[in-house]
Amino acid sequence: MDEEIKPKPVDPLAVADVSRLSVDEIEARIVTLKAEIARLEAALASKHASRAAADAAFKL
Repeated sequence: MDEEIKPKPVDPLAVADVSRLSVDEIEARIVTLKAEIARLEAALASKHASRAAADAAFKL
């Protein structure tokens, strides 16, 4: 069975045309994205902590 190799989906935020946005809209988008980055970093830290706890529990 041949499986198609599908290209990795492109994040729409990475390719969005921002040239038509106003300065205020760009600044608002930056604030929103920084908040999203902080949320993702917290989730990542939580995942790392869970993984470390699991690794420690199974190394007994």
